[in-house]
Amino acid sequence: MATDDILKGKKILIVDDEEDILEILKLFLEQCDIETASTFDEAKELLEKSTYDVAILDIMGVRGFELLGIASERATPALMLTAHGLNPENLIKSIQEGAKSYIPKEKMNEIDVYLKEIFFAKEEGVEKPGNWFARLSSFFDERFGSNWKKEDEKFWAEFDKNFKVSEEKLAKIKYWIG
Repeated sequence: MATDDILKGKKILIVDDEEDILEILKLFLEQCDIETASTFDEAKELLEKSTYDVAILDIMGVRGFELLGIASERATPALMLTAHGLNPENLIKSIQEGAKSYIPKEKMNEIDVYLKEIFFAKEEGVEKPGNWFARLSSFFDERFGSNWKKEDEKFWAEFDKNFKVSEEKLAKIKYWIG
């Protein structure tokens, strides 16, 4: 399967209280079938009445964690996107509550890569891919400081153990993504 094809026609819900972010993401994902919401209530209604291949949820301004709970109940994979909520606590909470990725808005120009990774991992039967985190590890180290994981060492040891993907599956995902 060609990497460009995996996003084509995917039904994606994008939720953000900033209209410019919604417009930018729609441009980045023009090959997808996009629906948007700029409030919690709009997003909740859409999540409850429709089925999506993935939901992209802002953390701040739209009660993103509540929306993550709704998405999880409906078996909709979710990717958390944030600027103001970018901190280790929200990163951990996103992982614990079932988000497939936690992406800083500074990296939203790469949103297609993170979505492709979710879809390829799903095709390969990888429930908890951690490759997105590996891609952003140096970003988080720079943003939070090199020892930022020390405060939650037990969580990160579990994360490393539970989200480790076999070398074979990881190679396939990396090959498809580039």
